[in-house]
Amino acid sequence: MLTEPRSGRLAAWGNALLGGFVGPDDAAVAIVGEDASHRVAGLPGEDGPVGLTLALGRLRALGVGGLRVALPAPGHPLGLSGPPEFNARALEAEEAVVCHGAALGLVPKVYEVGPEGDVHAEVTWHCLPVREAPPADVPSLGEAERELAEALRDATEVLTRLDVAGSGPVSEAAVDAYRARAERGREALAPGYPGRAVRVLELAQRVGLLVSVAYESGHGGAVSASEMGARALALRPVERTARRAQVAAYNAFVEERERG
Repeated sequence: MLTEPRSGRLAAWGNALLGGFVGPDDAAVAIVGEDASHRVAGLPGEDGPVGLTLALGRLRALGVGGLRVALPAPGHPLGLSGPPEFNARALEAEEAVVCHGAALGLVPKVYEVGPEGDVHAEVTWHCLPVREAPPADVPSLGEAERELAEALRDATEVLTRLDVAGSGPVSEAAVDAYRARAERGREALAPGYPGRAVRVLELAQRVGLLVSVAYESGHGGAVSASEMGARALALRPVERTARRAQVAAYNAFVEERERG
């Protein structure tokens, strides 16, 4: 949850390109980020993998007017609509992009390349058919914002009581790193997104930070099995809420265009 999902970058900057807010080269650079390269395999009309700029142009020609994000987890097919083959691939990758306007979806496969000490990620997005249906369990931005506020309050109360919510140098360092990252890149989403989507995404990332810190802090003060179980029960729903909110934020571009 602390790192921006690759599907989020692809959807956000792909939407900005499709909406005419950025040029193809700028979109491709933003999507690749710190990776070595991104290519798309399995595109209709293409014999082999192609670069991002060509792939996004091909998707536009196929009728794609927007991109949605899916962040599924076991038992929670968040953002997916089928068929089973695509859902299984997306669940394995823990993320996917679903096209709006054409029955296609993209699932990333990440490869590490380079010598030890200088390893880089190369990403191949596999294009597969999807079922044209409403995505599973994606809230509206308003719902996501309300759910996040409630989840953050409830989880903080429980985790503080168990002494695992964010004390000690490890937790403090994690919080400082998050704040520094947020200050470096204030543009949480690509151009063209509504301000509310940016706020929801930033809050979802803060909630994700809380979950990560709690998981990484060992057992903290939760010395009994019942206390450890209480912490797990507190973390599961808040992590689920944060993922739902992330998807709602990334998908806001398409939802707004659908509403006209």
